[in-house]
Amino acid sequence: MSGSALRRGWRSPVATAVVAAATGAALGALSGLLAGSTWALHAVLAVAGTALVVLGVRAVSRSSWLPSTVALLVSSYALLACYATPPGSSPLLVGPATLERAGQLGGQAAQLIEVSVVPMPVPPPVELLIVGAAVLVFLAADLLAVGCGMPALTGLALVAVWTPAVVLGFPGSTAALAATGFLYLVLLALAQPPVSRDRGGRRAATVLAGAAGLVVVTLAAGPVVAAVPAWSWLDLPDVGTGAVGPVRLADDLDLRDSLREQSSQVVLRYTVEAVDPEADGRPAATAGLVGPLRSFTLRDFDGRSWQRDPGADLTDWDREGLLSSTPGLVGAAPDPARGTLVSVGVQVGALREQRLPVSTFPRTVAIDGRWSYDAARDEVVGQDRTQAGTRYDMVVEVPALDADLLRAAAGDLPDGADAYLAVPETEHEQDLRDLAAEITAGAGTAYDRALALQSYFRDGTQFRYDTSVEAGTSDDAVWDFLQSRRGYCVQFATAMTVLARTLDIPARLGVGFLPGDLGSDRAYRVTGADAHAWPELYFPGTGWVRFEPTPAVQTGPPPAWSNPFSASTPTAAPTTGTAQPSAAPTPTATSTTSSSGGGLPGVTTADGTPAPLITLGVLVLVAAGVLGGIALRRRQQQGARLTPEAAWRRLRERLRRAGVGWSDAHTPRQAAAAVRDQVRDRRGRPLSAEAEQALTALAASVERERYAPDPGPPAPAELQAWIAVVLTDVSTGSRPEAPGTPLPARG
Repeated sequence: MSGSALRRGWRSPVATAVVAAATGAALGALSGLLAGSTWALHAVLAVAGTALVVLGVRAVSRSSWLPSTVALLVSSYALLACYATPPGSSPLLVGPATLERAGQLGGQAAQLIEVSVVPMPVPPPVELLIVGAAVLVFLAADLLAVGCGMPALTGLALVAVWTPAVVLGFPGSTAALAATGFLYLVLLALAQPPVSRDRGGRRAATVLAGAAGLVVVTLAAGPVVAAVPAWSWLDLPDVGTGAVGPVRLADDLDLRDSLREQSSQVVLRYTVEAVDPEADGRPAATAGLVGPLRSFTLRDFDGRSWQRDPGADLTDWDREGLLSSTPGLVGAAPDPARGTLVSVGVQVGALREQRLPVSTFPRTVAIDGRWSYDAARDEVVGQDRTQAGTRYDMVVEVPALDADLLRAAAGDLPDGADAYLAVPETEHEQDLRDLAAEITAGAGTAYDRALALQSYFRDGTQFRYDTSVEAGTSDDAVWDFLQSRRGYCVQFATAMTVLARTLDIPARLGVGFLPGDLGSDRAYRVTGADAHAWPELYFPGTGWVRFEPTPAVQTGPPPAWSNPFSASTPTAAPTTGTAQPSAAPTPTATSTTSSSGGGLPGVTTADGTPAPLITLGVLVLVAAGVLGGIALRRRQQQGARLTPEAAWRRLRERLRRAGVGWSDAHTPRQAAAAVRDQVRDRRGRPLSAEAEQALTALAASVERERYAPDPGPPAPAELQAWIAVVLTDVSTGSRPEAPGTPLPARG
């Protein structure tokens, strides 16, 4: 096969058109990752405009690289003018300010991608990256196919578009995959050397029919092959934990290890049904959540890594009696009077564990084989590892835990609790104790201290979820994490566990799996990527209780009993009024002002464009007109887009200049109370009613963003108005008006 045929005659423009169409079709790979469809339309239009520029240059030049170079310059100019034009500037003038803004948008996009969850909304900074990437993929594919005469290698550029979906395990559009493959085969057919008209017609018909037939067979056979039972649970060679082979959970967790690539294999499938006590134990057709499934717990921490504590007292158990860390419940029958009963049926997939994943709540466990119970660690331990197809059933007694119950917990600690209070003797042990005391200052109960610790770590303005761990600088990995403020679940869970121990709260580390995703068949699907660690704190009379310090971007909202958004916290100062702010946005909203570029005018030029070429000038006009629709939409979206977290940071920075501030350990409510007290002390009078309401509303919106399961986006203008009201009152004492932006109503 030769690609030289694509460089001349009618094949060259047809090949460019086929490459552009294949690039547009390949964007369907991102449909499972990104929300909405506007980004796809804009990317397709940008690719089409770039293709027109390539065709125009190639029509008047025999150079293999000049069409791609000119198209790159023109498309870069158009994208910068469209997305990165500073407010108040002309999109015709792409200068240093535009480039600086483009760099800022790139940084915002990288941060948004890092903290967002699938499907991810596509704000302007992220759309800029996607559209730019689509243009680059097209230019690379076209240069390989037509410019270099190597059409077979265009598959590498097209595969790159599918890589994120494949790596992350979110399927794209089947139709897009079929279209991309078909167009790629058509491109290869175009590269066949010229032959006689009769033979060429027959050969072209044969190649096109073969391409279509291959696509049809693939689409027809794919679902059949995928439907083979336990296809994803094949017993691969045991090569250890990771993306290949069976999955096992490590029990020697090192805080200074970066998180390796996690397996996408299904390790567990389970169903959850509520048990109706009035229907003789028959499950009702309603689903309930049992929380994460824990495989084991860890007690001993040496300042850097967790190790299994030696010894275990394994016993048999009654398959119809409860297994639990709650005092007095082991062996008891499930009782709906103590909590909600749910039936859980589990099937093991690619998991090879000697410790069975079970609910953290009291539960019965019915499983065949040689299994024992370790009451001290609340673990179900087997003599052999689980295998694909292993089944077991649980009846889980979900207790009615709430803040009042945990706040009232009192009594003696059980025997052996001292081992769960041990803190590593490092050079920063006293620093950790001092920090824990500062974070929990004013918290009157063990529960309130635990809640303060959890809120401290879930503060998105202070800590960031990151799978890469920086090298330590001391003998205390927890202290190093608190300095870098970046880590994944092991760092967050360990830090809260150690700080809780410094406050004389027994704490241990739970290791297992997040609940997974609920499928259309009403079954939950748990993969190796759902492996997770969390702290469990002991409360007399209740037992071990899970908390969730890992940020919401990875774990969602914390448990209901430790959610400060729904649980009243006496550590927060009372407010003078009750505000009703709008709900906070999702973490994927832009954190600073959005891209607001202007409309693209009819004439577009770029440095290096051969201006004397009349034909090229006409085609550039066409390409600019195609991209003008994108620019017009961006122009209409001028204005700042603030998240509550960004607004909170902005208010804090401005107040600090006025001598008013708060500690990183303060929750939003405590911070608001600190502002009130400092203003009253400095001026001799409290905040105005309007400023009081605005401050309360902004603090509440921050809480919603951090803790609410499904926060809605507030109006950016409303956030900005709250900031302005507070700052004006603090600095001048006047009561400003915000035309068109109503303040929250008083309660």
